Amino acid sequence: MRRRLFFGAAFSGLAAAQAPKPKAGDVPKRPLGRTGMNLTIIGMGGARFHLIPFEEGTALVRRAYDLGLNYFDMARSYNDGKAEEVYGAAIGPFRKNIFLTSKSGNRTRAGAEKELETSLRLMKTGYLDLWQIHGVNTQQDVDRVLGPGGALEAFVAAKKAGKCRFIGFTGHADPAFNLQMLRGYDGFDTALMPLHACDTQYLSFEKGVLPAAKERGLGIFGMKIFGNAFLLRTFSVATCLRYTLSLPVTAAVLGFTTQGQLEDDVRIAQSFRPMTAEESASVRARAALDRFDVIKGLALEYWKRQP
Repeated sequence: MRRRLFFGAAFSGLAAAQAPKPKAGDVPKRPLGRTGMNLTIIGMGGARFHLIPFEEGTALVRRAYDLGLNYFDMARSYNDGKAEEVYGAAIGPFRKNIFLTSKSGNRTRAGAEKELETSLRLMKTGYLDLWQIHGVNTQQDVDRVLGPGGALEAFVAAKKAGKCRFIGFTGHADPAFNLQMLRGYDGFDTALMPLHACDTQYLSFEKGVLPAAKERGLGIFGMKIFGNAFLLRTFSVATCLRYTLSLPVTAAVLGFTTQGQLEDDVRIAQSFRPMTAEESASVRARAALDRFDVIKGLALEYWKRQP
């Protein structure tokens, strides 16, 4: 989620000075699959806290909550394990009012259980709303997670024990592995996957796994909305975000490091209207015409499996 590293730094102060402050509490919400939860259509991602001082991170978390966001994404691995401390320092007064997630990339039951205890301790909470098996990107990942003594056992046990309310998984590299996860266990509540304007160009999650996740009633999250800022060479922030939110997703996970970026995203979410089928097709066609091949395929999506 290295999003708007140049663009945001260069223009966030100007945007914040010229644009009106967004109203708090006006961010639309959508159901999270069959869970019974309703989440704001954009959520705060925790992957970029290493780019700003600790105090600025906690201030952003509080501002996101004040603006009405209720979905806060995190992973044990972010910032070498330190990002969870930012949430831990900020969310105490409103913990019960938000949907808090984290992820474990450990593939064994024992290792995942240990990571969960660390996540709970650092974020100063007794439970997660959602705990996710992180980065299932290879066949070996699938086999280890679903096999005897694999991480899935820890996730199922944690949900049963009340240490997390729901469980899910994430995958970045190939939709085929996401499909294997869906077929290997029918108790997942959510899936988090790359969903952006150029995804359909190569190993498409939009075409390859999104329909299956929707059919199973999962809550679906989109990530890498801006292609780690590469898409902003061709599309506006609003176009990127509208494209993803026009798909059958609950929410888009966004990374921001300034109040200006956060408020820009909130304003777009507050005024969101779905793209028509024709508008979405036009965005995909524009991406396909990229004559320098810098916003499609592996030139952009380096996180996907090499051919």
